[in-house]
Amino acid sequence: MPGALQLVNSIPDGKWGVVTSGSRLLATNRLRHCGLPVPEAMVTADDVDHGKPHPEPYLRGAEKLKVPPTECLVIEDAPAGIQSACAGGMKVIGITSTYDAHVIKDADAVVASLAQIQIRTDGAGTLVVEVK
Repeated sequence: MPGALQLVNSIPDGKWGVVTSGSRLLATNRLRHCGLPVPEAMVTADDVDHGKPHPEPYLRGAEKLKVPPTECLVIEDAPAGIQSACAGGMKVIGITSTYDAHVIKDADAVVASLAQIQIRTDGAGTLVVEVK
């Protein structure tokens, strides 16, 4: 996905993860195939009893990152994922890579490209997110 490598490279190690409905093997292979790093914090279908739209996958992701769910930001391309993250108390940016904007309208913001999302750290180590 265009902009993915730049986005993950702008986030400090250990501050981002992947939550997917796919298997660990599939997710790892896809990340490597695309030249993306495999994060330490990864939650796959293999790790949960209840998949999306249940909040369990994203709550497990927050737990792995050691961050309260309310301090997490999720980037999602599917309605079930948006519902899952929202149910977990997280903010969500929807990306129109799979569905049109009107289908993912329940996200807090909707973008057409990952390049529209800028992440930086402030002087205290807090992540600051800008959506253009």
